[in-house]
Amino acid sequence: MPRYIVERTFGDGLHIPVDAAGAQICLTVVDRNADEGVTWVHSYVSDDKSKTFCVYDAPSPEAIRKTAGKNSLPVDTITQVSVLDPYFYR
Repeated sequence: MPRYIVERTFGDGLHIPVDAAGAQICLTVVDRNADEGVTWVHSYVSDDKSKTFCVYDAPSPEAIRKTAGKNSLPVDTITQVSVLDPYFYR
């Protein structure tokens, strides 16, 4: 399955509580993504919480856009990527 980096901008910052409510928010995103065969692998969040860089496995960019809409998440760019691991060269 192709892997993508999804860049998002949050004008007011990304604020997910670090508690059971925050965990439920994330699980809801995961459940909605599964409907389209999209898997959220993990995300990187900027220090000011204004941007995220999310790693996804998905059948297509369109599937990511569709689930982003269902989850009320912005999408700035979607870039298909592959892994370059420095340990491969040892």
